This record gives sequence, C-alpha cells and structure tokens, in this order.
Amino acid sequence: MTRLPFPLAETPDALTTERGRKLFAGTTDFLKGVVAMDGMPPADRIEVCFAGRSNVGKSTLINALTGRKALARASNTPGRTQEINFFTVADSHYLVDLPGYGFANAPLPVVEKWQRLLKRYLSGRQSLRRAFVLIDARHGVKKVDDEILTLLDKSAVTFQCVLTKADKVKDKDLNKVLDQVRGALSKHPAAYPEIVLTSSEKGDGIADLRAIIAGLV
Repeated sequence: MTRLPFPLAETPDALTTERGRKLFAGTTDFLKGVVAMDGMPPADRIEVCFAGRSNVGKSTLINALTGRKALARASNTPGRTQEINFFTVADSHYLVDLPGYGFANAPLPVVEKWQRLLKRYLSGRQSLRRAFVLIDARHGVKKVDDEILTLLDKSAVTFQCVLTKADKVKDKDLNKVLDQVRGALSKHPAAYPEIVLTSSEKGDGIADLRAIIAGLV
C-alpha cells in the first residue's frame, strides 16, 4: 500500500503517551503577554507555539492540553488576543499562544504591528522547537493560512498541522478536507510530515499532541 503524504499521526506508544501525560499533569501557569521582542522571557527551555486564524479554537486547544478550562482566554471576537502569550509547563517548557491572524477586529496599523512582532519572534527565537498551525477541519487551508505557512518556511521553523473541531465533520467530508490540506502542505518545505487530528470538545488527539510536545528535545 502506498503511504499517503502527510499521514495522520499514529498513536504514540504507552511510554511516550505517559511522558506527555506527566508533563501536562504538572503545574501550568500564565507567565506574561509580550508586545515587543525586549519583553520576551529568557530562551532557557523548550518552546512550542500555536498559530491559527481567528476562531480556529486555539485557546480552547491550549486549555484542553493543559487541563485548565480558563488558562487561555477563548473569545468569539476575532483578534482579541493581541499579544504573544507565554505559559510555563512544569519547569521545562513554554507554550506560546500567538495572536490570531485573518479578519482581525483591529485597525490596520495594529495588525501590521502584530505581523512585525510575529516575524521577529519566529526568526529570532532559538528555543522554539516547533510551531503547531491550527486548521479548522470544516474548512481546510485558506489563503490566509498559506501566508503564515510561507512565513514559517522563510523563518526555517518546522511546523506541524493540527486539524481542530474534527468532531464537527462527517467522515466523507473530512477525507476531502484532508486531501486539500495535504496538497497545501506539500508546497511548504518547513511542514512536518504528519497531521494531528483533534477535537478539544471530545478530547480526541489531545493525548497524542501532549506526547508529541513531550518528545521534542
């Protein structure tokens, strides 16, 4: 059987899954919101960031990963997150919530400021091990997503696609979306060759994503 490009991530083995569980069973706290590079915390631990267009479910996914219902603020208002938000996981990791992009409910100069900060962060953060780019499983990759994927290519940051809200899609429709996502990812050299399928509401894929993060060195 021919292996599909960008297959769904396989369920990790028991040891790796337990490592992920233990990492996120520890203390997770909001550290700070950053609006300029000089406000960044020391790059002294493993760091992963989460990017996604507005209302893709980024804050909800971070809450599900950490088991904290209100750690990351979720909002129905696009563009509410206007800072790069850092969270500490145990004493070994940062989770970083990037500002939502696309259709941001903010003036153009503010959006441009976010974009400049995002570019500087992605290209200048040596402790950043992987970016997780969240894509709504109901819609697939849109033009605005391609822009962030291209930025990650240029910044030489490995990114992995995480499909959110998978429980909202029927299997036949999901297969069509996966085909579209795989086609889009094939154009980006920085794309990690596995897709993670998640549902924050049902908990699907959360243990797998924890294990992936725990396995980064």
